[in-house]
Amino acid sequence: MLGLKIVLSILAGGIVLGLIAAGVTLLITARIEARYPPAGPFVAVTGGRMATIQAGPNPSQRGTVVLLHGASANAAEPMADLGRSLADAGFRVIALDRPGFGWSDRPGGAAMATPAAQADAVAEALVGLGIGPAIILGHSWSGALALALALNHPDRVASLVLVSPVAMPLPDPGPIPWYYRLALKPPVAWLLSRTVATPVGLYYLDRAGQSVFRPQDAPPSYLEASRAALVLRPSTMLGNVQDLLSLPEALNVQSRRYGEIVVPTTIITGDRDAIVPAARHARPLAGLIPGSRLVVLPGIGHMVHVVATRSIVEAVEQLPEAAVAP
Repeated sequence: MLGLKIVLSILAGGIVLGLIAAGVTLLITARIEARYPPAGPFVAVTGGRMATIQAGPNPSQRGTVVLLHGASANAAEPMADLGRSLADAGFRVIALDRPGFGWSDRPGGAAMATPAAQADAVAEALVGLGIGPAIILGHSWSGALALALALNHPDRVASLVLVSPVAMPLPDPGPIPWYYRLALKPPVAWLLSRTVATPVGLYYLDRAGQSVFRPQDAPPSYLEASRAALVLRPSTMLGNVQDLLSLPEALNVQSRRYGEIVVPTTIITGDRDAIVPAARHARPLAGLIPGSRLVVLPGIGHMVHVVATRSIVEAVEQLPEAAVAP
């Protein structure tokens, strides 16, 4: 009897702590959304809508650049430094929140986790915006997305600029550890994403932001300018992990087709990138895309678009005239 009372007491305590954590998560989420409301217009896609942030002249004689953000981010992240610099250089710039990130819907939930599925949604959004073919610029995870867009929707792509791109097959079990995979098992995923994940993520947000910049330091304004806290909302955190889990199989499939890409392609990476190493991704990718140009920046880590913004602007400006569509 005493043992049963102890068990019941532990269960009751766990339920109370869970309810407190759920309440804290709701409060944090509400405050994040109030602090970072939508920053641009929406465009309708099948099953929902996608959010954009736009800058630069419209129309532009220099062409339109579509910015696709990496994991754990949103459209404000590439727009803050790179997008504004491209707009100042005379380009029209459209940054998209990927499905489930920022303020974009995620039609289909986990079915939207692959680069190919997101490429379908991005292509539909570009049609709705009247954009294309355009310069497609993808960072990190969205290197795979930009490649999928060029493979499956070539009419939307005038050229590719791939920054620190994830592109080549990944070793099993992929880019995240086994305990993340366990956390995705229902009902564990539902429980964690609505209780402890958001407050724990908020606690580690600054540390995580610093880690992706190594060996450089993150700018003091980075977390605020990039609206980084938007990823801490339960549905976005779940979608982020789903996207990472999708990569190994998706890259195994699409990497076999890179030789089909015929648009002008520039690949930019840092030789100190420990997150997406150039030797594993950028260099072999350059050998698979006919005529592609590889730019390796010495001493630079993963966040090339923030710490070496001018190098990317120059790469876009150097695209062949035929590769820049209005």
